[in-house]
Amino acid sequence: MALLLGDTVPDFTQDSQLGPISFYDWAGDSWVVLFSHPADYTPVCTTELGEVSRLRPEWEKRNVKTIALSVDTAESHKGWINDINETQHTNVDYPILADADKKVSDLYTLIHPNALNNLTVRSVFIIDPNKKLRLQITYPASTGRNFDEILRVIDSLQLTEYHQVATPVNWKDGDDVVVVPSISTEDARAKFPKGVTEIKPYLRTTPQPNK
Repeated sequence: MALLLGDTVPDFTQDSQLGPISFYDWAGDSWVVLFSHPADYTPVCTTELGEVSRLRPEWEKRNVKTIALSVDTAESHKGWINDINETQHTNVDYPILADADKKVSDLYTLIHPNALNNLTVRSVFIIDPNKKLRLQITYPASTGRNFDEILRVIDSLQLTEYHQVATPVNWKDGDDVVVVPSISTEDARAKFPKGVTEIKPYLRTTPQPNK
């Protein structure tokens, strides 16, 4: 069955170009971005893997580990990484799972026959430190993923995990946030000393509390 938001994601052990990865042990207490690719030496994915590498400082600021997946072998990954490093001017230093037996692809429902026959679709999973699935997006093969959006979602998830707020449309780190409906306006004004603006009784905003 397909994973749903809030599900505990499956553990696995699988090979990579960096050696075997035991997923839960590797993830530890970090957030994880797991993103899949149809095959090695695909053009759109080449640019994506390079971008994820370039964003290393941003992942580290957020306690995020990144891990990719392709159904080709670890040796094939090494050759592809050489191309990625050359063409994208970066250094891919994170694991790419070598899911040749499709063990992980089956666990995470990455084979969509109507989309890519027997190849993995291009999905992104955000997984929290409790190994819960917090976001999943599946992209068409022709459209490169937007990792600025992935970072924005992680910022939102980490903010809303610890404060009783939600993030409105097009929110980005530092913008005002929305007070969750379960808090009364009176309680919200006590809880958020920076101020609460009541637009409607159910729509209240406050400056981002952790800024």
